[in-house]
Amino acid sequence: MKRLVLLGGGYGGMRILQKLFASELPEDLTITLVDRNPYHSMKTEYYALAAGTASDHHIRVQFPVNEKLEMKYGEISGIDLEQNVVSFKDDDDLPYDTLVIGLGCEDKYHNVPGADVHTLSIQTIDSSRRTYEVLNNLGPRSIVGIVGAGLSGVELASELHESRPDLQIKLFDRGHTILSAFPERLGKYVQSWFEERNVEVVSESNITKVEPQTLYNHGEPVHCDSIVWTAGIQPNKVVRELDVEKDAQQRIILNDYHAMSDYNNVFVVGDCASLPHAPSAQVAEEQAEQIALVLQKQWKQEAPPALPPIKIKGTLGSLGSKHGFGVMANRPLTGRVPRLLKSGILWMYKNHNG
Repeated sequence: MKRLVLLGGGYGGMRILQKLFASELPEDLTITLVDRNPYHSMKTEYYALAAGTASDHHIRVQFPVNEKLEMKYGEISGIDLEQNVVSFKDDDDLPYDTLVIGLGCEDKYHNVPGADVHTLSIQTIDSSRRTYEVLNNLGPRSIVGIVGAGLSGVELASELHESRPDLQIKLFDRGHTILSAFPERLGKYVQSWFEERNVEVVSESNITKVEPQTLYNHGEPVHCDSIVWTAGIQPNKVVRELDVEKDAQQRIILNDYHAMSDYNNVFVVGDCASLPHAPSAQVAEEQAEQIALVLQKQWKQEAPPALPPIKIKGTLGSLGSKHGFGVMANRPLTGRVPRLLKSGILWMYKNHNG
């Protein structure tokens, strides 16, 4: 009996299952998917859940059903790469023959005192629910500080403005202009969009400390009724604790087939993998398709295929329900078109998975 264990039902895990179930699988294969929740949730939309413009139900997708698929729910405490077992906090160990690690990421607080205690998060569906509850219960004209003006921070700020226009939103970013990973034109467009709507963008900020309802920018206190942290990510703690080769961001370095060099039966997908691209759902899905192909070749005892470099088709972001921005085929887009494109992609994803 061959046992494939997938740790995490995120974008990478879902795409691997989709590809495997569309192919002929060995008779003696069992697939176990491990996750904390009984459904896949679209992490790219957590900002909308936190802001109150999307419901919990609308960002969930049921896991696929297949006779070869077993589900296991629980909190993973560790991975023993030598013994080929996954351990849990409150359950028995789970052995594997082949393992795919897709445990996602956590907030990275950059050693800022108090940031992990006194800020809200949108990294998990549970933390996004809690953030929604806090933000939804704020009184009129309350001040919300959002630390980090990358894609997540920008989308949260714009969606929160649409949901609660009575709030005063302050968006803090280290750069001279926001969205530094995008073309300068897009950063200027989004910054102007915020300025027209009285969302304050605090550029060249340096958050040095966080206390209850107060963050310190360059050492100066700034009152905020609530503070949301979107200023960086790091791999899941279980991955950070593995004694394997990693890059400077603590992501696992892999061979040409997305497996660990010293453990070629252990693959890593998504945010925990060291790749030449920034972590994203798109990268995880592209990588997952290649992992599924490698697995199929292994089970047939065939030579692994030559895998092409992962290519990014583009990136899209929303500014509320009517505006957006992004890059498609190296072309910057702003306005209604990128927002409509993103809505269409989300609809396709939700209705063609599970």
